[in-house]
Amino acid sequence: MLGRTVGELIETEGLAAPFLYTADTLSSADVTVGNLEGPISARGTAQEKTYAFRAPLAAADSLAYAGFNLVNLANNHILDYGPLALADTLESLTAQDVQAVGAGMNALEAHAPVVIEVNGLLLAFLGYMDVPPATYDYRSWEAGPNQPGVAWAHEERVQQGVTAAKAQADIVIVLVHNGYELVQQVASQQQKIAHLAIDSGASLVIGSHPHVLQRVERYKDGLIAYSMGNFVFDNFLFPPNYSAILVVELSPQGVDDFELIDVIVQLNGVPKISPYTLED
Repeated sequence: MLGRTVGELIETEGLAAPFLYTADTLSSADVTVGNLEGPISARGTAQEKTYAFRAPLAAADSLAYAGFNLVNLANNHILDYGPLALADTLESLTAQDVQAVGAGMNALEAHAPVVIEVNGLLLAFLGYMDVPPATYDYRSWEAGPNQPGVAWAHEERVQQGVTAAKAQADIVIVLVHNGYELVQQVASQQQKIAHLAIDSGASLVIGSHPHVLQRVERYKDGLIAYSMGNFVFDNFLFPPNYSAILVVELSPQGVDDFELIDVIVQLNGVPKISPYTLED
């Protein structure tokens, strides 16, 4: 979430500020992905909701500096400033060679996979949103044939999307924004969608939205990280500010191995890699 205090840091201290302590780790991966919680724009009108986020234009440079190759836009903040800001976000990311999934100017764009080749391995990424009912009608953000918006995680769309992506790539990775905020227990709907994605041919499912870490599960031949919690996000204390970077090793057979690198998110939203281990 590159707005609010983090956006001010970018504008006053430079594009490296949000990732000052993590850029080396992030950029060391062959592919680095995340969830972009809010638009990058100077345009649009704030929606009438409790929290409306918007990041400055330089935030796209920050993501590129940290080594991000792809971000998921299917979340409950990407349209906080409407379709104009979404269009600006897509343009800014493209200009920095950061690809996006999960949202677009129509349903075809929102549901389209992004395929990235790494060392001869074709990785297909998909992004979906399925947040529980709230005071704001997020279902109205679902992309339509001629309507900008997000890819909603309808079961049949997830199944079809993963199956089609698998026909184009060796590995399918699904980024999904669902679950309940500040709840560390995995919700039944989270598990249902994640299992469906794996059953349909995905090798890896990575979740966001709860703001806290949730469990990692080996399911059949796939791996599910139900919630990666916060990373760059201001104004949170324990437990949301104790989080992690997920490192996954992939091969043509799927997920070979994974590890979690512990991070602590400071009050201003800037994460630091924790020097401590469980043994300490």
